[in-house]
Amino acid sequence: MTESSPQPAATQPGARRRRVRALALLAGVIGAAVVLGWWYGHRNGASADIVLYGNVDLREVDLAFNDSGRIASIAVDEGDRVRAGEVVARLDTSRLRPMLAQALAQAAAERAVLARLQHGSRPQEIAQARANLLLARAQQQQALAQYARVANVFRRSGGRAVSRQDLTDTHAAAAVAAARTRVAREALRLAVLGPRREDIAQAAALLAADHAQVALLRQELADAVLRAPLPAVVRTRVAQPGDMTSPQQTVLTLAITSPKWVRAYIPESDLGRVRPGMQASVAVDAFAHRRFPGWVGFISSEAEFTPKTIETPDLRTSLVYEIRVYVKDPHDDLRLGMPATVYLTPGGTHP
Repeated sequence: MTESSPQPAATQPGARRRRVRALALLAGVIGAAVVLGWWYGHRNGASADIVLYGNVDLREVDLAFNDSGRIASIAVDEGDRVRAGEVVARLDTSRLRPMLAQALAQAAAERAVLARLQHGSRPQEIAQARANLLLARAQQQQALAQYARVANVFRRSGGRAVSRQDLTDTHAAAAVAAARTRVAREALRLAVLGPRREDIAQAAALLAADHAQVALLRQELADAVLRAPLPAVVRTRVAQPGDMTSPQQTVLTLAITSPKWVRAYIPESDLGRVRPGMQASVAVDAFAHRRFPGWVGFISSEAEFTPKTIETPDLRTSLVYEIRVYVKDPHDDLRLGMPATVYLTPGGTHP
C-alpha cells in the first residue's frame, strides 16, 4: 500500500490565507457599497422634493349696501363672473331723488342770500334811505312849527283860544317826528355800511350745510348701486329683489379668483429647507395628469398642531408650521377646499 503524500498538508495554510484575503476583499467591497449607497441616498434625499398636503384656499367678499332700503334689482346669479366695478345690484331710489331736488333748491336759495349780503346795499337803496331821511326831517320841521303856533296862541289867550289838550297833542307829534328823523338817519347809515360780517358768516355756514346735505344725498344715490370690488365669481346670492336690506345684511358673496393658494403644513424637520419664493407645483385629484405651478408666499412664524383635516404621514400631534403656496390658475380650475398635494423643489426659485 502506497503511503499518502505529505504535500496537501503542507499547502493547507496557504489556501487558508487566500480564502481569508478573498473574504476580506469581499467585505471591503460590500462596506464601500454600503457607504456609497448611504451617501448617494442622503444626497438625493436632501435634494428631493418636499411633499406636503393641504387644501385650496381663496378670499371671499360679502357684499352689502351702505344704506338700508328695498332691493330694486340684482343683475347676477351664482356662478356668474363679474369684473371690477361691474354693477351687481341696485336699491330703490324713488324717495332719494325728490329729497336731492329739494336740497338743491334750498342750496340755491341760500346761495342767493349770501351773494346779496356780500354785494352790500345797492345805490338805489342808499338813495332811498337818504330820501326817507329828508322826508322825516321835513315832517319834523312841520310838526315843530305847528307846536310853536299852538303854544304861542295858548300863551296869548291864556288857554282860552286853544285847549291844553291841543298843546299836548302837537308837542307829542313833534317828538314823534324827531324820532322818525333819527330812525331814518340810522337807516341811511346802515345802508352805507352794508351787512354785518356776522350775517355774511351765518349765510355762508347755512350754504355750507346745504352743500353737505346735497353731497350726502348724492352719496346715498351712489351707494344705492352695488358694484363688484374685484374680478370674482358669484358664489352665493343671498337676497332677492323686493327684500329689505341693511348694511349688516349680505346681498352677494363673491369668490376672488386671484390670488389662490394652498394652505399646507410643514414639519419642523423640513422648515430649514423652505424659504419664501421657493418654486412649487400643486397636484389635485381632479386633474391627475396636470401640475399647477406656484411658489411659497408665506411661512408662519408660529408652530401649531397639525389640523385634523390635513392628511400627512406624520403623527397628528406633531408640531408643524403653516405655509401658503400661491398657485397660478388662469382658467379658474381650482375650487375652494380642494385637497391638494404640494411639491416643493429645493433650490428652485419662482421667476
